[in-house]
Amino acid sequence: MKRISFLMFVLVGVVLKSQVIIGGTVLSSPSVSLEFGSGDKGIILPWVTSTAAVTGAVTGTIVYDTTDKKVKYKKSASWVDLSIDTSGVVDTSLQDSQAEESGARVAIGATAGTETAPGILVLSDNNKAMVLPKVASPHLNIINPSAGMMAYDTVSHQLAVFNGTVWSFWKP
Repeated sequence: MKRISFLMFVLVGVVLKSQVIIGGTVLSSPSVSLEFGSGDKGIILPWVTSTAAVTGAVTGTIVYDTTDKKVKYKKSASWVDLSIDTSGVVDTSLQDSQAEESGARVAIGATAGTETAPGILVLSDNNKAMVLPKVASPHLNIINPSAGMMAYDTVSHQLAVFNGTVWSFWKP
């Protein structure tokens, strides 16, 4: 019974607050919809067998393509490669035998209950953003990164993405 009560409390808190922090205690800004704490962990993006097979993706969608082993994001009508190196490796055995639940999704934001955009995690606010996990030198401090992992490097102030073999870094 305690588990059910705690789960209900968490779900109600997410719906009412529409801001979520994972791995931390205080949001860095009121303009944050989803924030990850600091440490030595990144987030793992959804794996797709091919971006060509993804239907209905909206601009801003981010995935890890297991066919060419690259992190990509959707920009207008095309996919943009965030992985510079092409030597990525991924063990898909964890998901190969699993059936996809096409209706599964989590929506966070002001319109979370009415969101229809495709995706497994949809941030539906139009005036808030997601803050990636903040890691000092992720290429040195994330011990066993997984293919499709992403973090913000607090030392070099860059976006870091892991393709399964090497890290790629992006700075605006």
